[in-house]
Amino acid sequence: MKILIAGASGNLGSHLSQHLINGTHELRLLVHRSSLPFNIEGCENVSCCRADLARPDTLEGVCTGIDCVVHLAGVLFAPLPERFLTKTNVDYVKNLVEAAKKAGVRKFILVSFPHVEGETTPDHPAAGRMDASSNVIHFRTRLEAERQLLEACKDSATTPVIFRSGIVYGREIKMVQAARCLLRHRLMAVWREPTWAHLIALPDFLLALQAAIEGENMRGIYQVCDDAPLTLQDFLDCLADHYKYPRPYRLPAWMFHLAGFSVEMAALALRTPAPLNRDIVKAGMTSCVADNSRMKRELLPVLRYPTLQDGISLL
Repeated sequence: MKILIAGASGNLGSHLSQHLINGTHELRLLVHRSSLPFNIEGCENVSCCRADLARPDTLEGVCTGIDCVVHLAGVLFAPLPERFLTKTNVDYVKNLVEAAKKAGVRKFILVSFPHVEGETTPDHPAAGRMDASSNVIHFRTRLEAERQLLEACKDSATTPVIFRSGIVYGREIKMVQAARCLLRHRLMAVWREPTWAHLIALPDFLLALQAAIEGENMRGIYQVCDDAPLTLQDFLDCLADHYKYPRPYRLPAWMFHLAGFSVEMAALALRTPAPLNRDIVKAGMTSCVADNSRMKRELLPVLRYPTLQDGISLL
């Protein structure tokens, strides 16, 4: 199988590429400006190409001969997400889907997240709905990208797969690395109100995504999470305990909204990336729990790490 990985230089894209690199598949790794963070020299089944997802004319030959596209590309850490997320979350997907359809690609996998359904809990988990509405721009635009994919693939030879992943954790995941750095320097804080989070260990994420790529009858929405949702506060406390650092401070929610606004405005003034913005804060405060039953029926019947306690050694 010939696989195109869009966003191959990103954190998850690079892990997927390295997971598949020693297999039987032929990989075409799509990057924009960044270089691959790993060496592909000597890998005869791997090639790297450059294209701009904002420019359809650069995508014309990218999908030629490809069987499956996996879309992991995106932009998050920048100020004023209302100005760019429609472009990066919706238009980028639309442009690549059109190129894939023209090239006769058989399957298009969009990596997304169950947060697109808005606030969900163990009593009312995300169930693969498409009719949600969220005040978080990142969630709203990603859901619109999902809708665009499903609509574009109607009456075409391209099968759409929406891979809604929980929060991926592992030693080399940047979010975890950042949390560890903040904990070590006693700079980590979290709001007081419990916020549900649904995790997935990196090895299980990669195995489930590989199954979605290789499976013959995959179609529609899959929610990829472990078996034990927990609160974000408990997750961060577990990280602190594991690393033997003090637990995060509990602070009022308004302080995080202020921090998001301040960092965003500073980044805007200095023309730098924004590691925090108002939309990221609102996203972080949104509880998310998903029903993973379809994943377990069709992608990954047995998780290697069904709970954080099972996967804590990965950190």
